[in-house]
Amino acid sequence: MEYKDYYKILGVDKNASQDEIKKSFRSLAKKYHPDLNPNDNKAQEKFKEINEAYEVLGDEEKKRMYDQFGSGYNFSNGQNFDPSQYGFGGSGGYTYTTTDGDFSDFFNMFFGGMGGNQRGGSQRGFDLGNLFGSRKATKKQSPSYESELNITIEEGYNGIQKDINLNVGGENKNISVKVPKGILPGKKLKVKGEKWGINGDILFKINFIEDERNKLEGLDIISKVDLLPWEAVLGEKVVVNTIDGKIKIDVPKLISSGKKIRIPKKGYKDMQDNRGDLYVEINIVSPNNITEEEIKLYEKLKNISKDNK
Repeated sequence: MEYKDYYKILGVDKNASQDEIKKSFRSLAKKYHPDLNPNDNKAQEKFKEINEAYEVLGDEEKKRMYDQFGSGYNFSNGQNFDPSQYGFGGSGGYTYTTTDGDFSDFFNMFFGGMGGNQRGGSQRGFDLGNLFGSRKATKKQSPSYESELNITIEEGYNGIQKDINLNVGGENKNISVKVPKGILPGKKLKVKGEKWGINGDILFKINFIEDERNKLEGLDIISKVDLLPWEAVLGEKVVVNTIDGKIKIDVPKLISSGKKIRIPKKGYKDMQDNRGDLYVEINIVSPNNITEEEIKLYEKLKNISKDNK
């Protein structure tokens, strides 16, 4: 197996501080980033090496384990060695199972969750804590899963418990998700999977379902209200449904379609108790089941209206 000199890859001294390591990593990552080097396979491989080196040297525990191994043996970058001679499993014929496709076998030998397969038989990952005389072992990260959760504005405002059927690893799981009051769209809720027999956490991205009548803009709620033509001309008291319940508002005379009436502090309230306003948007509609007498009155209005002259 090829030994990786992570200090040489990042171009830093073995006594470099974390700030120096981070600074060098950022500079090299910017230089070799795939977006800046399209179709350059060498640059992309270099970018992977840089990321792997920083994954180790930028983590105090991984760096300590790497340094302990390197200080005991006079390895140089690229030198081949047999892992079995240094306490890593049995002899010969190992294929290392990667934890990440962007990391090398050398990295996974130290920090991977599983070791190699020998003649079809599997064996557990290497315990570096025992190898170096330490009781600390590399912690294996549990997987995480992502999904989306659709709720209405009212459900977000009041909070709700939602039962979700989720397919995880080919198995259907019924999960109960508690949505807190005042959550905003785009936020993520973490649910511990252990309670539901899932190895790992589930992150639910919150989406708000908006209809033709109500929509959320920041913390403001825009709510459409229909008015008949004469109500718009003469003014009217109308009942409006809000997320707090029904209220009655005065619509001024001669209001036009699309105009908004602001009701302060009747909008959405977030988790910090910040509250928006309610905007009642006027939508003028024609009457249903209009009578002959009403049609004649409209015709008379048309003839005498100054707007038609």
